[in-house]
Formats: sequence, structure tokens, C-alpha cells
Amino acid sequence: MKNYMIIFSPTGGTEKVAKAITQNWKQTETIDLTLLDTDYTKISFEKDSIALIAMPSFGGVAPELALERLSMLKGNGAICAITAVYGNRAYEDTLIQMKDYAQKAGFQVISAVSAVAEHSIIRKFAAGRPNVNDCKELSNFGDRILEKACSGVLSTPMVPGNKPYKKSGSGIIPEADDTCIACGLCARKCPTGAISEDQIKISDKNKCISCMRCVSICPVNARHVSQVLISVVSDKIKNACLVEKENELFI
Repeated sequence: MKNYMIIFSPTGGTEKVAKAITQNWKQTETIDLTLLDTDYTKISFEKDSIALIAMPSFGGVAPELALERLSMLKGNGAICAITAVYGNRAYEDTLIQMKDYAQKAGFQVISAVSAVAEHSIIRKFAAGRPNVNDCKELSNFGDRILEKACSGVLSTPMVPGNKPYKKSGSGIIPEADDTCIACGLCARKCPTGAISEDQIKISDKNKCISCMRCVSICPVNARHVSQVLISVVSDKIKNACLVEKENELFI
């Protein structure tokens, strides 16, 4: 059995969760759904393989771009576990979206996880998550996923969510200040191609999905989002984030 991680992790939180779950999976190959120039239609999986598919939840739904790229893969009946990672507010329709898209791509969904990681925009929410206890819990559950895969009992668990899916909200668009050194890293690493090296300080509002990768990787911390918008969003979600959420495990 060959093992895979299929991840969309612009700021690293989703990747941390995915690595915790697959900690005891041997020789795991990573498929990175944030890569702009990859032809995902050419990626095919062996029927006897198992994949962990992990994505962040943006406003209660999975990033449309990540779902589109997932749908291009050829699952060929491979087993998979889906994981939605969110910043302690709510993941709402993310898991059911991921389940539907994984099945359409030809994967057998045998398990699901909702996991908490530090909020990608309001960093004070879920700061330090996933923590040591999270990682231990997720690693133990990763072992259970493997056990189920090997057992041959490949039932699909029920996951929360509604159809039609919730519509994604309007985004918060980062831009660079005068400390930008025009190194071009943000342009090269943007999952959507929203930043041009010719106009490095500006993000294309029609392409940006507010994933915050450009903010998180800038070597001089030159990219930011409006502090006014940050305050508005923080006030809007603070009540929902007051209570620290637990990871949810479905098998």
C-alpha cells in the first residue's frame, strides 16, 4: 500500500495537521495543491493506495481552487481520509464538500477529521494550534485510519454539512507597503497567480482567494491586510472563537 498526503496549505497550518495524522504512515508522498504550474490531470493513484486529503476552511467552505484541483486527480478507487482545518470558528460545509469532490475524483472516503489550527488572518485565534495534545490525538487517529484501510471494511462515515453548500464570502486582499524589496517570492508562490512580478505590491482582486500565503512568506514582512478590516473581522467572529474547539474524528 502506497501512502499520500494531498494538501492545500498556504500558510502551513493545514500541513501541520496533515503531518500529525500521517506521522506513523511510512514513505508518504506529498501532492501539493497550491502549485500553480502543475498539471493535476496527469496525477493518478494506485487502487491499493491510501491518501490523506487536507484543506483549510475559509469562511465555512473549502477553497474553490483546491476543490477544482482535487477534482482533476484520478483516484482510481484509492482509499482516502479527508481533513478540514479551521481557525476555531466553524468549518460548516467544508467536510461535506471535500467528501463529494473526493468521491467524484474516484476516491473511497473511509474517514474524516475536522481539526483546529491557528487562524490564518486573525492569528490570536487558536494560537499555537495544533498543539502537542492535538498532534498526539491526530497521530493516534491516523493509526486508526490505517487499521480501517487494512481491515477491508471501507464504509464512508457521515459528516456534517449542508447542500447546497454555503457561498464563500468576500475576501480580504493583502498588499505590500514601502518596505517591499521586490524579491518576487510572493509572486512565485501565490497559488492563484494573483501577484505579478511587474506589479509586485498589488494583488489581483479577481484572482486572490485571501489565503494569506504572501503575508506568511514575505521575508521582510512587507505584505499586510488592512488593520481596519482585521478589526472588523475580529469583532465579527470573536464570540464564535471564545470557546476553544476540539478536533472531531469520524470513522
